[in-house]
Amino acid sequence: MALIKSISGIRGTIGGKPGESLSPLDVVKFTAAFGTYLKNKNVGRKVILGRDARPTGESISAIVSSTLMALGLDVLDLGLSTTPTVEIAVTMENAIGGIIITASHNPVQWNALKLLNEKGEFISAEDGAEVLALAEEEAFMFVEVNKNGTYSTDDSYIAKHIEEILKLDLVDVEAISKRNFSIAVDAVNSTGGIAVPMLLQALGVQNVTKYYCEPTGHFPHNPEPLPENLTHISSEIEKGKFDLGIVVDPDVDRLCFICEDGSMFGEEYTLVTVAEYVLRNNIGNTVSNLSSTRALKDITEKAGGQYFASAVGEVNVVETMKANNAVIGGEGNGGIIYPEFHYGRDALVGIALFLTHLAKFGKSISKLRAGYPSYSISKNKIELTPDLDVDQILTEIKNKYKKQPINTVDGVRIDFEKEWVHLRKSNTENIIRIYSESESLATATYLANKIIDDIREIISEKV
Repeated sequence: MALIKSISGIRGTIGGKPGESLSPLDVVKFTAAFGTYLKNKNVGRKVILGRDARPTGESISAIVSSTLMALGLDVLDLGLSTTPTVEIAVTMENAIGGIIITASHNPVQWNALKLLNEKGEFISAEDGAEVLALAEEEAFMFVEVNKNGTYSTDDSYIAKHIEEILKLDLVDVEAISKRNFSIAVDAVNSTGGIAVPMLLQALGVQNVTKYYCEPTGHFPHNPEPLPENLTHISSEIEKGKFDLGIVVDPDVDRLCFICEDGSMFGEEYTLVTVAEYVLRNNIGNTVSNLSSTRALKDITEKAGGQYFASAVGEVNVVETMKANNAVIGGEGNGGIIYPEFHYGRDALVGIALFLTHLAKFGKSISKLRAGYPSYSISKNKIELTPDLDVDQILTEIKNKYKKQPINTVDGVRIDFEKEWVHLRKSNTENIIRIYSESESLATATYLANKIIDDIREIISEKV
């Protein structure tokens, strides 16, 4: 069993002892801490609640709403929803914050509380630390019976979310409708099964085939939208009757596409493609995290903008986007952040912008992909013994490659002429994650293995 308490929320496996899993007691404790934080910081009472389709979501939602009401807060429950939908609902309702009950791409035995501030954005590291401290100290007070908060529901927000997307200047419904796309959708039996087909219909897409779009929460495959988990939809598209495939994760903040021949478009290139379209219409700056493809930097500079890299994590990407007035940003895991709409990863707005771009491109999705710089990322890790000083190892790697451009915002990233390697220590395991990129997977893997050999040599010298 596992319980991970972080600045962005709490997540864990279901079942087991309190403090060692996401038990009902832990849900109450951390909800009460977050509710207290919201009350201390804001004037107002309304908190937005939503969840993905996991089987445990409904019971956890009941605990969360009851706890918030016992603090004197008013709950607006969107029910089955998406992470970006809850985010925009916070601002549309002038709420003081929000909670999304979802473990995102984690397997079904996991669930989590994602915490939003009054802007509908994930809380900062500083605010997250404050929430954790309130939970640790149990520094919360429940109200008297006649001061309890209220509970109400609104299941219309996915439709409202889509209505707002259709108002965006860069979303062209007419162009999409004219292309008469035939699209396959895999929503892993979560709330994307509600939202994505509804969006496609609103965009004028008439030919939609749904796979795993019943929001039962029983995931038919690993819910992380990686190539090895998408063999079913890939094989269906390979039969030749679709223009493309769309896949989202359980809470609809990650997005990937599949080409008309069943091959993967590449989740790293979801952001690259949407960014190219945005930059054609609005030259500006872009942001992705240090572990994302350099293709975004290539297309940004070609368009006349400037690229900035952030630490890994949506909060860090958003902070860097705001600091540099970025017109588009996100992460290489298929996360699109379009600040013209809101500062949150949003697969629905990503779909609308991508399809507009593809429709105006006028050719197949595979030809669109072929027009971008082609890079491959190798993802590796090295396990370490608990006695080793991981920070010291990273420092020694940095010193070894000090003649190369180095970024230490988040671990150590070393840039070479056409390659890069990024080393990050895990916050939950005794490992170093090593991501590397090159024009070929073989070269990227070779580079990662070279760094792993360097680490082993450093370790052997300490023995």
